[in-house]
Amino acid sequence: MRAVTWHGRRNVSVDTVPDPQIKEPTDAIIRVTSTNICGSDLHLYEVLGAFMSPGDILGHEAMGVVEEVGDQVSEIKVGDRVVIPFNISCGHCFMCGQGLQSQCETTQNRDQGTGAALFGYSKLYGEVAGGQAEYLRVPQANYTHIKVPVGGSDDRYVYLSDVLPTAWQGLEYADVPDGGALVVLGLGPIGSMACRMAAHRNRHRVIGIDLVSDRLERARPYCEEVIDLREGDVVERVLDLTDGRGADSVIDAVGMEAHGSPVAEFAQTAAGYLPSPLGRAVMRSAGMDRLAALHTAIAVVRRGGTVSLSGVYGGAADPMNLMVMFDKQIQLRMGQANVKRWIPDIMPLLTDDDPLGVDTFATHRLALSDAPKAYETFQKKADGMFKVVLKP
Repeated sequence: MRAVTWHGRRNVSVDTVPDPQIKEPTDAIIRVTSTNICGSDLHLYEVLGAFMSPGDILGHEAMGVVEEVGDQVSEIKVGDRVVIPFNISCGHCFMCGQGLQSQCETTQNRDQGTGAALFGYSKLYGEVAGGQAEYLRVPQANYTHIKVPVGGSDDRYVYLSDVLPTAWQGLEYADVPDGGALVVLGLGPIGSMACRMAAHRNRHRVIGIDLVSDRLERARPYCEEVIDLREGDVVERVLDLTDGRGADSVIDAVGMEAHGSPVAEFAQTAAGYLPSPLGRAVMRSAGMDRLAALHTAIAVVRRGGTVSLSGVYGGAADPMNLMVMFDKQIQLRMGQANVKRWIPDIMPLLTDDDPLGVDTFATHRLALSDAPKAYETFQKKADGMFKVVLKP
């Protein structure tokens, strides 16, 4: 089959690789019909390359049709149309029972000290082959799937793999009071979808912040106000909009590669050029995130407010201003999205009325063979590229 494979920093290609096979009786094989490039994939393209191996298959946002199932798979059958959550979970362990599927005890990567295995996401999360391919092996297939109706456009459902539940969890964790002000930092796919969800609830004042013109314009219909980071003091702007108090809640949808953090950017870049074993050691013990977005979140949230982290962070030596956080009595929530937990809440919104605009969410629909150029363009935020759907 053909698949998108990693070969080094800013170096991916589409190669012919062996077809996946059933390895365990709880596995399934799906024929991929749509697979997305996620902003988190860009971390592998850049700063987390030390945890990758040449030939690793990328991608964790996929859907398709079941082609084969293992002997112990009873919840899906050949021909079913399914979306595959990005985290692999069993559905019956203690953590899954708590709605913390991203911490599944069956697929936890104890040798790495990390949570549930993820598709296409490096040694840190199990080195499971990803979904930017023609076929995908799905472990724990009785639970690691979301059945959707046969027929119709994939765009209606493919975002259940990551974008929709990640944005939903970010909004839930933000705990915005009715009538309260919500700041969304970063208007990429997750931040933009969080704005749409908040607007649909119609209970919050939404303020979107970014520095990319296309993204500001995409979010504008769902926000009371959008703020361009390139124009003036963003903290003062938010204070002016919130009676000088600050926002009740902030979603940081940016993460470890925020603009405005030159020292950390240099450290990340330097680590990316080290040999993989040394690079992994540096990231584990001395790695730093670009924290400009998180520092902004802490600055603009009101005293007693909540900061919800949806953007991926991975630094082991990040300097956090705990004095300010403690003094402001900030509540901080974060983590990988527990995809299956939120599906019952989200599925009723995927109607013909399309209140979240999922049918037109993608800006680019490309062939799988176009993936290398798409990664480069997406990383540069060029050509208005916002969300990419690949068609194998």
